[in-house]
Amino acid sequence: MAEFLLVHGSCHGAWCWAHVIAQLRAAGHGARAIDLPSHGADRTPPADVTLDLYAKAIVDAIETPVVLVGHSMAGYPITEAANLAPEKIAQLVYLCAYAPVIGKSTAQMRRMADEQPLRDAIIVAQDRVTFTIDPAKARAKFYHDVDPARAQWAIRQLGPQPILPQETAVTNLPDVPRHYIRCTDDRTIPPAFQAKMTEGWPAETVSEMATSHSPFLSAPVELAAQLIAALT
Repeated sequence: MAEFLLVHGSCHGAWCWAHVIAQLRAAGHGARAIDLPSHGADRTPPADVTLDLYAKAIVDAIETPVVLVGHSMAGYPITEAANLAPEKIAQLVYLCAYAPVIGKSTAQMRRMADEQPLRDAIIVAQDRVTFTIDPAKARAKFYHDVDPARAQWAIRQLGPQPILPQETAVTNLPDVPRHYIRCTDDRTIPPAFQAKMTEGWPAETVSEMATSHSPFLSAPVELAAQLIAALT
């Protein structure tokens, strides 16, 4: 049985994975999630947060090798964690995530897409240390296929996102098995760009879900099944 460690994306926290964790555990796997620094219950000041700090927090949370799953912007932190400690990572799984390109930051990759669906929902703080998501637009961007009550609950949990980690490029890609789950009804990271990021990947390392950017809330049973099926 596998041990999964689940890492959230921008403005989210470990809370978003609860339903998937329950499904993975019911199938006999180990599963848990962490709050990245300054997210969720973690009280690290946003101004202190770097991509390297994200990666170290992930590595410090691992005792035995894990399948490391990263959603959205967490494609970068999980990649850097595997660069820091490849012996702790059995496999990387990118869930509608930014699959890093050497020399490019998350923000640069976002701007590489032909469409910019999230741009009008981002509110940058005056000090430019963080950004937040306009709550009036969060459901349309993240949760359009999520039960309305669950979506409203999730919107209330959203917090500030430190900007610096997303402006930091990677300089190496780890030699670790990887898998990508595309979300074909994603209204945050365009599905066409998800396809572009995985051009040239072996067919068996890419799968799809017909969901929004948040399958952990809209389709947790199906997502858990996808994660299990992706195991190498």
